[in-house]
Amino acid sequence: MAQWQKTGWRDRPRVQMPDYTDADALHAVESRLSRFPPLVFAGEARRLRRELAAVSRGEAFLLQGGDCAESFAEFSADTIRDTFKVMLQMAMVLTYGAKVPTVKVGRMAGQFAKPRSAPTETVGDVELPSYRGDIVNGFDFTAKARIPDPARMLEAYTQAAATLNLLRAFSTGGFADVARVHAWTLGFTDDDEAEKYRDIANRIQDSLDFMAAAGLTAETAHELGKVDFYTSHEALLLEYEEALCRVDSTSGQTIAGSGHLIWIGDRTRQPDGAHVEFCRGVANPIGLKCGPSITTDDLRRLIDILNPANEPGRLTLIARFGAGKVGDHLPRLIRCVEEAGADVVWSCDPMHGNTIKSASGYKTRPFDSVLREVQEFFAVHAAEGTVPGGVHFEMTGKDVTECTGGVRAVSDEDLSDRYHTACDPRLNASQALELAFLVAEELGSRRTSRPQLASAL
Repeated sequence: MAQWQKTGWRDRPRVQMPDYTDADALHAVESRLSRFPPLVFAGEARRLRRELAAVSRGEAFLLQGGDCAESFAEFSADTIRDTFKVMLQMAMVLTYGAKVPTVKVGRMAGQFAKPRSAPTETVGDVELPSYRGDIVNGFDFTAKARIPDPARMLEAYTQAAATLNLLRAFSTGGFADVARVHAWTLGFTDDDEAEKYRDIANRIQDSLDFMAAAGLTAETAHELGKVDFYTSHEALLLEYEEALCRVDSTSGQTIAGSGHLIWIGDRTRQPDGAHVEFCRGVANPIGLKCGPSITTDDLRRLIDILNPANEPGRLTLIARFGAGKVGDHLPRLIRCVEEAGADVVWSCDPMHGNTIKSASGYKTRPFDSVLREVQEFFAVHAAEGTVPGGVHFEMTGKDVTECTGGVRAVSDEDLSDRYHTACDPRLNASQALELAFLVAEELGSRRTSRPQLASAL
């Protein structure tokens, strides 16, 4: 294989990327971005790879979640805080169920671009280019808004930098204290409809009380007052990704400075395509979405391209099939990986295969379908004797009504109340935490190792 260069993707077939009409403006933006500091650092990416290596061995569990597509208009400290808070709550519950540490990776500080099923959309008798995320063009259905504007990359960088600054403060400044996090979780179980989750919450509280009695608190054990939190996004807009590449001075490796983990989508995973070519050369952990159309030949080839040295923690395979279809596809992919002797993390994305159009006309995802796909994912891994490493959710800390079901019973009629997503429907805070409790029950029934909660946290 030819030696990798960060510009090499430009000679490969490109899909799901905008065609900028002003080449000079694009070049000027790329030049400015290339001089900006990286958003993440090589040491952080290496640490995440080590933690994902533990996930692949079943010694940790991966929780990846966050917005479908980050918005410039809805950007605020409260939005960041609320999503981070729910991620911590979910991680607390999952850690208890799995009895191993939870690796926390947000779809944040970079998830601005979205692939689309069609290049244009039509409203009435007007056809315009599709909205491809705020980093590319505007959401408003006007000809001017839908023109790809390279200057949006600069605004995306600024928002990502501010998001990371706040996340780092929250992660180490006391906001992530385990006792504080569990107090929020107890607020969820106070609801009468969440009574069935109260037993797990009470057992977590008993563990925390024991730790406190033994002298293990955030004041005496510094690790209990902070967390490691990483960011991730789909590496879709390659001009942005290339401009933020940096060479690590300690290792000489090239790092994607845009996020700790970047992934390749189900629509952009062509082995000879631009996105695979770019991602194969950066040292970050790489995710690969695997939908129903992926063949075992393509998967084997992609593994060879993206992780030729078979390094643990390098490659996460994110399965996304839809409820009722996991058994049709996941076993053949697992067997392909096992036959190749590949070291991968297996994660379940139960969101993208379960999108439907509701009777009220809104795009939605039924909570029961999301849960069913997760359960099928665990069942297949149990049958194959392999490790179900993690889950990948589109979610928000806001009280939106975009996915139906859950203990608060969002109905089709409720969707119009607070349907705020710019792209795909997200789990709200209550639904996300409920799902964490249900996944924790699944993990608890399948795990036999029972180390103390203190060491897991």
